[in-house]
Amino acid sequence: MNKISQTKQLVSEINRLHCDFSKDYFETGWVEKINLSRTITHIPVPHIYKYRLTLHESVNDYLMTADIDIKYFYRVKTRESIDDKIERFSEREDRYPVNNWLNDIFGARIILTAAEITAVMDLLDDWQDELSLKNWYLRNKEDYKGLHIYFKNKSNFYFPWELQIWDAEDIQSNIQNHEKFKRNFI
Repeated sequence: MNKISQTKQLVSEINRLHCDFSKDYFETGWVEKINLSRTITHIPVPHIYKYRLTLHESVNDYLMTADIDIKYFYRVKTRESIDDKIERFSEREDRYPVNNWLNDIFGARIILTAAEITAVMDLLDDWQDELSLKNWYLRNKEDYKGLHIYFKNKSNFYFPWELQIWDAEDIQSNIQNHEKFKRNFI
């Protein structure tokens, strides 16, 4: 299986796991369903923390069922990182829906070549429809370059997940950028 097929398989599996976890978490009646297309003033922060903790404690149970043939990395965002993001977005004049910026409580990452990333980008519009993805974009700003793909399974009650695809040539500059701009809370 080539890297493009493996990437599609990963995208499909993350989307499936997002759907399975979200249904298990939000559709059981154990937690209140809150519309995340509203601004942070309407979303109780404990709702975010509870989701993050549950995801952190159970994500490996879901990942063990995945059919993934490509090397990937993942993390669940720390509470401190969530607090930092909430603070930054609460201070903005333009208020954005929570599901537009708190879209990476779960994040996965793979490393591809530039040519492979271009090939994936050529296919992503089709994958977006076929796999019911939220959206995707290429971020190229402040010494950071990465393709971001988001999963929300068409529900404003589910926190989106993120997959970043980095070019092998950009690893060091992207890590430095994350240290500089994404870890102010440390």
